[in-house]
Amino acid sequence: DGALWDIWQSPDLLIAQTCGYPFRARLHHQVQLVGTPVLALPDTPPGHYHSALVIRADDPREVPQDFATAPFAYNEALSQSGWAAPQNWAAARGFHFSNPVKTGAHRASAMAVSEGRADIAAIDALTWDILRAHDRFTDNLRVLARTEPTPALPYITAQANDPAPLFDALQTAIAGLSQDDRTTLGITGLIRLPATDYLAVPNPPPPPPN
Repeated sequence: DGALWDIWQSPDLLIAQTCGYPFRARLHHQVQLVGTPVLALPDTPPGHYHSALVIRADDPREVPQDFATAPFAYNEALSQSGWAAPQNWAAARGFHFSNPVKTGAHRASAMAVSEGRADIAAIDALTWDILRAHDRFTDNLRVLARTEPTPALPYITAQANDPAPLFDALQTAIAGLSQDDRTTLGITGLIRLPATDYLAVPNPPPPPPN
């Protein structure tokens, strides 16, 4: 994690991708926002994504509120899709996921649910699609609910750089992808979202220290 922060905050940074939560919590005043990928997610606004709340397929519980005190697997405390989105979704419905289990990765969170070490996890929708395509353990899981869309993972550059030519270069690169690569990456284009769209998303309380 420390290495990522060193990269994101480097004055020599040309281009990188971060998560919306680190961007709004710590980075937005230190970097320039270059653009936001348009993901191949149906029923999701361009430049946005959501999280799938996944449980074991044989779990009889039918609403997320039933999991308020159940072991909740999350990848990282500053993950928008793994922590902030599900907690904000729950808060809007009068509860929160109160028994967090840190796993370090979305795949590890899904596997923790599949193996019974957790009962529910929030997996970003694109990662969930990729896991479903490649990992058979996901056959043991089902999507219970989906969170509201929030801005997708932004591309950033150092504060001193002009983001406009970088946006153009990224847009050209994405347009030049083969159809196979485009399908594999789940990226269909690039869009400019204002930083205020990211900053408008609430920051939930952090999980307790492990």
